[in-house]
Amino acid sequence: MSTFRFRPRYRGVAWTAIGLGGGLGVVATVLGFAAMPLTTGILGIALGGAYLNSRTWKFVVVTDADGLEVRDGKGTRFRLRWTEIVRVVASPSTKTCFVDGGRPEHSLLVPGDGAPAPYAITDRDELFATILERVTPDRIETVETLERATAATKPA
Repeated sequence: MSTFRFRPRYRGVAWTAIGLGGGLGVVATVLGFAAMPLTTGILGIALGGAYLNSRTWKFVVVTDADGLEVRDGKGTRFRLRWTEIVRVVASPSTKTCFVDGGRPEHSLLVPGDGAPAPYAITDRDELFATILERVTPDRIETVETLERATAATKPA
């Protein structure tokens, strides 16, 4: 059994918002609690803190011989046996894949290099390899990038 945790992808942006918010709070204090810098400072700290403390970072993907499972702090969100996976769209060059569980709430994006996702997954290369090893080859579609594959399937 292997466990892969969701992690914030834009930690630097969140910490920058917190830092700038704190700086604006100091400026507001020096200026006699000026409303605009104080409000934007509090907002920056709150938004950065909310992102870093999101419940999303409690999600984990667990793989074992039978399948994969996505859990959060409350328990199992969904579980898919390897044989229940409808298809996997995979980009080996970016180590990105989409696991289609048949319904949106039973699907998973493993974001790789350049993937448009607000999260990252620890040991993503290992998770990517595990998925491709366990899912039967007839259910795997290999593409250059997921974005190009999505664009090619949209009607003009």
